[in-house]
Amino acid sequence: MELNNNQNTALLVMDVQGATIKMFEDDTPYVNCVNKAIQKARQHKIPVIFVVVGFRKDFPEVSRNNRFFAAMRNGKMKLDTEDAYKVVESVLLQPDDIIITKRRMSAFTGSDLEVVLRSFGINHLVLTGLSTGGVVLSTLREAYDKDYSLTVLSDCCADRDVEVHRVLLTKIFPRHAEVMTADEWYS
Repeated sequence: MELNNNQNTALLVMDVQGATIKMFEDDTPYVNCVNKAIQKARQHKIPVIFVVVGFRKDFPEVSRNNRFFAAMRNGKMKLDTEDAYKVVESVLLQPDDIIITKRRMSAFTGSDLEVVLRSFGINHLVLTGLSTGGVVLSTLREAYDKDYSLTVLSDCCADRDVEVHRVLLTKIFPRHAEVMTADEWYS
């Protein structure tokens, strides 16, 4: 795919942080793919925006009614280190990169992502992230409802459940976004 209208496009690298990267026995192939997408975006002057999930001490943002995040609050997810919330060091983060902290699954919910996107005049999002059934799905659906044009880099997404990953990328996401590999986006 040719990189069209780069000044209106942003690459979102979502939840590639200590708490989520643990899903891989070897995260090298995934990180390499994401790093290639980051490099290509930077070559074409496409902003790279990192999105991480994060909470204050003792998780005051987390309702006991939220089944997923309540597990964090209750200590079941082992998020007791600062590294759990940081972008992993192997990803090509630069000191002046924008990092958005979200409070829920979607990159938009509880964050200032939309304000940042508006300030850049962004209307096309290229999505990557961990996990496909979490942040990627939630962000895609909300971005679609907000009328963003969307691309999903299929090999720069991953999920613990390979069947969920497959169904989302082959049946659900194509209804709302262009789905392609990072190599297809690079060409």
